[in-house]
Amino acid sequence: MPYHLHFGEADPLRIRFAVSPLWETHSAVRVLARPEQQGYHLPWLRRIRRSAGGLDLGPLHLLMPWRGHSPDFLYPPPLGPAATFEEEIAAVRRTDPELVREDVARALAGTPGAARSEEGRRLLADPAASIARLADLLEAAWEVLVAPDWPRLRALLEADVAYHSRRLAEGGTERLLTELHPAFAWVAETATLVVDYRGEHVRTLDGQGLVLMPSVFTWPHVVSGFDPPWQPTVVYPVRGIGGLWTAPRDRTPDALARLLGRHRADVLCALDEPAGTSALAHRLGLAPSSVSAHLAVLREAGLLTSRRYGHQVLYERTPLGIALAAPVSHPAAE
Repeated sequence: MPYHLHFGEADPLRIRFAVSPLWETHSAVRVLARPEQQGYHLPWLRRIRRSAGGLDLGPLHLLMPWRGHSPDFLYPPPLGPAATFEEEIAAVRRTDPELVREDVARALAGTPGAARSEEGRRLLADPAASIARLADLLEAAWEVLVAPDWPRLRALLEADVAYHSRRLAEGGTERLLTELHPAFAWVAETATLVVDYRGEHVRTLDGQGLVLMPSVFTWPHVVSGFDPPWQPTVVYPVRGIGGLWTAPRDRTPDALARLLGRHRADVLCALDEPAGTSALAHRLGLAPSSVSAHLAVLREAGLLTSRRYGHQVLYERTPLGIALAAPVSHPAAE
């Protein structure tokens, strides 16, 4: 059955976007639990395999049934549009133990025998201790799985937010929601967002609005179903994920590198989605000052445009820049 999110009169005015490092950590842990179903992230999985081998993520995996409820208190909707991991995990540690007991029991019920297992009984026996233990595991997972790549992940997520914010301004709520993902449908007669997702969930927003959260590791799926007291939220796959794990030189045409110089061509080709200087420097392994200089030249040449988003300047390719960065196919000789 699809999910139904019913909007009131004020809710379309209270749609906001958010980025959550805690959610990406949760989703990365889930990918690690089922690598055979996550072919797209194989380059990342191969790279982190050795370091991830030292993590004991069993308790977290037990609370991630394939079909069913995952505890909302472990991965709540973010506190603000750009909360840090430290802020989010601190909120997890403050969760009411009674809420934890109920949430854990519901998640364990999604896997046959989980509640009767030694680990399941341990999680249920002392909710306060379980909060601390699970939060410690999430912190360890963050440090190993997500933090090393967070600058480039955050840049991709923030670029998605900037893009869809413009779409909201240009076309309104209905256009935005129906463009986010094929699983979304807007029923104008009842002001309802229908999400084609496994399970059944009905929620009336009651003036709380809706948080829209792009995600890298949730890709290609959508996630919803947050119950009170949590903010109504929909998680959707981020745009521009195609080149995320691709090495820059693997996508830079040799002819373009000869024309512009290797590093400058790499900068141009790395901008599949808008990004800032620090994210590009991290992605390409170059000094921020060097990337800044290349960006300035590319912009002066008419290959890039720039605009401010929050605390950073995002660069994106112009039509000419897109044409130059595109792979060139040569017709076969007759």
